[in-house]
Order: sequence, then C-alpha cells, then structure tokens
Amino acid sequence: MPDTPSATPQPPAVSSLDLRPLSGFGALEGWARHDVSAALRSFGQSCEAIQRRPADRPLNERAPYAGRAGDWHAVCGEALTLIARGATPQMARSFFEARFTPVALGGEGRLTGYYEPMVQARYYPDNEFSMAIRARPGLSPRGDMSQLIAGLDADRFSGADEVRPRAEIEAMNIGVPLAWGRPIDVFFMQIQGSGRLVFDDGSQRRAAFAAHNGHPYVSIGRLLLDRGELPPGQASKHHIESWLVRNGPAAWTPLFNENPRYVFFDLQEIADPNTGPMGSQGVPLTPMASLAVDPAFHAWGVPVFIDGEVSGQGRWNGLVIAQDAGGAITGPVRGDLFFGWGDEAGQTAGRQNSFARWHLLLPHALAARLRRVS
Repeated sequence: MPDTPSATPQPPAVSSLDLRPLSGFGALEGWARHDVSAALRSFGQSCEAIQRRPADRPLNERAPYAGRAGDWHAVCGEALTLIARGATPQMARSFFEARFTPVALGGEGRLTGYYEPMVQARYYPDNEFSMAIRARPGLSPRGDMSQLIAGLDADRFSGADEVRPRAEIEAMNIGVPLAWGRPIDVFFMQIQGSGRLVFDDGSQRRAAFAAHNGHPYVSIGRLLLDRGELPPGQASKHHIESWLVRNGPAAWTPLFNENPRYVFFDLQEIADPNTGPMGSQGVPLTPMASLAVDPAFHAWGVPVFIDGEVSGQGRWNGLVIAQDAGGAITGPVRGDLFFGWGDEAGQTAGRQNSFARWHLLLPHALAARLRRVS
C-alpha cells in the first residue's frame, strides 16, 4: 500500500529487534583492518535510490529502526559527493566513523552466499541445450497477473495454490523461451535468481529475475542428504552437481520437480561487465559488499558490519549494504553475501555457510532515538 504523507510526520516507532547502540567503532572486531571502499561504493548505489524517496517516507515500514528517507538524505548526499571526488580507503573509513553509530543486533545468525553464474546458452534448443530460460508469462493460467510475483516479497502474493508448479510449467511450456541452456545450469541459475548468458558467438546478455510462481523453495541438496544420497556435510553446489552428473538425465527431472518453485527471467543488455545484477532495491550488487536480507526486518540501504567466516578465508569481518532479498533468507540475523560472478565466485558461494553476528550502522540521530527508549 502506498505511503500517505501526513501534515505533521511523526517518527516511526522503534523496532522491537534487540538493538543496542555502542560507544564507538572500537567495539567492532576487525573494523580497523577492513577496507570499506567497496562498501562505500555500494552504499552510494543505495543512496541514489534513497535520495529519490520523499523525506517523510519510511525506508521500510516493517523496519522502523531505519527511520525515514529524510533521516538518510544528508549522509547519502555526503557519500555521493565523496565517491564523485574519488575517496581513498581512509576517507571512506572516516566517513562511516564520523556519520554513523554502530548498533549491535542481538542473536547469532547464519551467513550463506550467492553469485551470478556464467551460463552457456543458445537461442535454439538441441540435445545438450534442452531446458528453456523462460520469460514471465503474459497471463497466469487463470488470466490473473496478480498470481505472479514481480519480486521476492512473498507476503504480497495471493492465490499461490492456484499457480502452476515447476513440473506443470515445463510440461505445458508456460512462458516464452528466451534462450536455452543445459538443464543443470538453468536449474541452478533459477536458485541464484540471475545469470550471465554466454552465447556461442561470444555475446553476453543478463538473465534478470522477473517473477516466480509463488511456490515454496525446496532444497534438492537437503532432499539428497535426507535420502542418504549425499554424505552429511556434503550438500554444496559442487557435490550436488557431481551427483547429478553421475546419475544422468533420467534422475534430473524428477528431482528438479520436487522443488516446485519456478523462476522467470528477462533478458537484458550488459552495459558494464564490471557491475552485478540488480538486487531487490533496484540497484546493482557489489561483490563482497552487498547483502540479501529479510525485508520483514530490515530496510534497503542500511550498512551492516558482519562478524563471521567466509569459505576459504576463515574469520571475516566486513561492511556490506542491505540491497537484496531471497526466498530462503528469513529472520532478523539471516544474510546471503553476494560473491560476484563466474566460476570462482560460484565455488566460494556454494561452500559458504557459517554463523555470523551483525552490527548495523545508523546515522547518529536514529541511534540516539534507540538510546532514548532503551
């Protein structure tokens, strides 16, 4: 429902999350060692979206701790100016330290990873490139566009039990094929939500998320673990792909269909190959500086300092910006870190699964509001 400005805007209520403002950045383990330059660039992307919002609009009505857009306009303006002038790492660090208060978020959550795969594709099918990458249908099976979601905000969905599951979409060819890929590649691209398609002439286009069919996501890795097909602790993308290759095409279709969630795509030109896909905020994602969060608890654009582990690196402390969502990302301390694109990012993201603690960075006035009611 659209926001309606009031004559005398009131500050939103303080979030019921366990939020505790800290005295300074010295309380953040690893802050002094982390280069926040990428996070500043990522924050700048979010700021361009925040600056377009009227000052009295909440960043997210379900995340009242984040206040209104006007609470961020000044810091966003300064961030964008700093970026335009070519901020050094020290300038970026000084900006966050001068303009933000770290706020501890209670609880220990889970940090997983995702990436943008590079997917070999063809414009016409053959025996190898046999699974369609489908466009969002012009009409759902019952002619009601509201039955498809133009995003991952599932609480806005209605009539989910009437939408076709994966098996029926494939069998009935629902959605015009935009391109064709290898079945394993297309299935995993649907899980990631986007991908870079590489055609046989060397050209590339982005398969960007357009909609999903409203059915819940079911992990085939979890199914294979529960059935003893994979050893405990070996349900990474690499292990799942190896199982699929070993068992062949006859095993793919029934297993894929046990995940009823289906994702539709748009094909987009890639103007800059060094930028990531659009996140749920509508801004490009930045490797190792963009985080998918649960929008039931958090607002796009909020900086989050993560204390956790990253696959292959051990303990990792880093500043990231909340810019995306995901069907499996639920809860106040549940994050999905964007690792970038290509095989190396995919290998790391596929292994990423660790506990993590969060500290939100809030403009001083918002943090002071939390102190007044604590």
